[in-house]
Amino acid sequence: MLQLKNIEVDYSGRKIFTDVNWHIRPGARIGLCGENGAGKSTLLKLLCGLNISDKGDVIVAKGTTFGYLPQDGLHYEGSSLFEEVRSACSDLLAMAVEIEQLEVKISQDADEKALDRYAHLQDLYSQRGGFTLEADIARVLHGLGFSEQDWQKPCEQFSGGWQMRIALARLLLQRPNLLLLDEPTNHLDLPARDWLESYLSNYPFAVVLVSHDRYFMDQVVQRIVEVWNGDLTEYPGNYTLYLKERDRRVAALRAAKQRQDEEIERIEAFINRFRYQANKASQVQSRIRQVEKIVRIKIPPQRKKIAFNFPQPSRGGKELLELVDAGQRYGDHQVLQGVNLTVTREERLALVGANGAGKSTLMRMLAGIEQPSEGQRKEGHNLELAYFAQDQAATLKKTNTVLEEITAKSPVDMVPRLRDVLGTFLFSGDDVHKRVSVLSGGERNRLALAILLLRPANLMLLDEPTNHLDLQSKDVLLQALHNYAGTLVFVSHDRYFVDQLATRVIDVEGGQISSHYGNYADFLQTKQAEGVNQHGENRVEHSAQSNSVADSPDKDQRKKDHAKRKEDQRQWRKLQKQLKQLEADIEGHEQSSGDLEMQLADPALYQDHQQFNAKTKQHSELTSVLEKLYQQWEQLQLEIAELEE
Repeated sequence: MLQLKNIEVDYSGRKIFTDVNWHIRPGARIGLCGENGAGKSTLLKLLCGLNISDKGDVIVAKGTTFGYLPQDGLHYEGSSLFEEVRSACSDLLAMAVEIEQLEVKISQDADEKALDRYAHLQDLYSQRGGFTLEADIARVLHGLGFSEQDWQKPCEQFSGGWQMRIALARLLLQRPNLLLLDEPTNHLDLPARDWLESYLSNYPFAVVLVSHDRYFMDQVVQRIVEVWNGDLTEYPGNYTLYLKERDRRVAALRAAKQRQDEEIERIEAFINRFRYQANKASQVQSRIRQVEKIVRIKIPPQRKKIAFNFPQPSRGGKELLELVDAGQRYGDHQVLQGVNLTVTREERLALVGANGAGKSTLMRMLAGIEQPSEGQRKEGHNLELAYFAQDQAATLKKTNTVLEEITAKSPVDMVPRLRDVLGTFLFSGDDVHKRVSVLSGGERNRLALAILLLRPANLMLLDEPTNHLDLQSKDVLLQALHNYAGTLVFVSHDRYFVDQLATRVIDVEGGQISSHYGNYADFLQTKQAEGVNQHGENRVEHSAQSNSVADSPDKDQRKKDHAKRKEDQRQWRKLQKQLKQLEADIEGHEQSSGDLEMQLADPALYQDHQQFNAKTKQHSELTSVLEKLYQQWEQLQLEIAELEE
């Protein structure tokens, strides 16, 4: 349905794409991946005609219709929400008007031409969903989180995130046969993401999207196209399969590049050796041409390995923090009421719910930033609390460099490790000397997180720490939090992130909370068992006394699952600690073995047979110890991998 042929795109002297060829087939589900700045958004704009290539052709099949959602920048005003979304289907509305006019005309004069036109329009109107348009609008608006009370609200009253939901609703109702989405989940909460995931999975036409939500990509796309070094590389399958196949492919490329480098080195050695010998001139020229014709293998950049460990927090009491019959009111608006919540040591609590339900209010109450307007907040023994707000990045001093900002807020004993910490959070080389004012939203969030994680705290409260983070940055944070030995309460709209971390889900809705053991997938199963969908329809009411633990037929099983998951996490952290110590032991023994090998390579040592024999025996013993340490390392890696599955 669309083909790119020999495409080249230059931007300010930089080649974004070079000789790109690509074909999008009808019904394709494609996810675009690549580092920030690789050209993913540029490619989407090229596909829909907003950008023009410097060379090459974009060949579009007849009848192809486009729908493009940018990351931000859209704003609607001048009409109600319902009318604005309805106006996106202008062709159907025009068809409905013509059908009405034909009905009037036919009732007065049954003209054969008018009858044929009326029958054709009726069929087309039905095929395009005209008769179900109102119901479709209601379904899409509800799925994206708009309540019926919002339908007649003027569009200009909606904030930026809701404006993008309006744009998305308009696109989905237009049903283009090539849907291009640039970060469609950026402004969606978990219920809306779940709905959009289901909608796109059943969408009858082609979809090309960019997303930093790994779970969303896994559920929606069937192919991944990696944008790197001006070219596109296709991988069959979803994002998880892409990661595995990419690692396999890069390993094969590295091996091929090594062989190629060795061959080039061999040819160039011949050229350099015989360059000035007349009787070898033809052979030298032949090899020079041979080298010039070789297409050099390019290897994608090595993904950075994460090696960040939190400072060890002090041990707090079993019950670190408690809210008792707590509520919060702003004027006449009651946000939360009758909240009973106990945060116990080493738990991972995820707060979920629709935007505006009160998750951030609950986080501020837990953090002590806001005192409850009713009820109590009780701190446990030896509580040390760290709080990351949604707008935490706004507290950074813009005139400082990255290194200056983290140094100013770091404990003294951490200062020698700051460059390592920044490297872990993807600030390397000259990045540390960038001013905070020029950082992107994701970079500022990463810096704010790095600063927060420098100080030991036995309870961390993180309100949407994954906002503006790309997939690699989320992996950095996720790995760091996996290694964290303290207690965690967090809000995130990233399904994969929540599923990987949570041991208990706190559902915030209708001013109250309900607690569910397990991760988000377990929570959804519980809701389905209760006959409740993600959007809260037919919600089972919970009293203030019962909202600390959810009532469900398999509550005991969920508790067992929760206990097992918690034990697995304890065991995982224990094994990681053992692995770290083992790697240090291996490094020390390898250093000693290397020193001995240097001594054994000294010819003077052979003159002293007694010392030579002693060194040889010592080296043999070290080799034996190292062999055992390697076996222990492999066994630990296997045990850790089993726990991570």
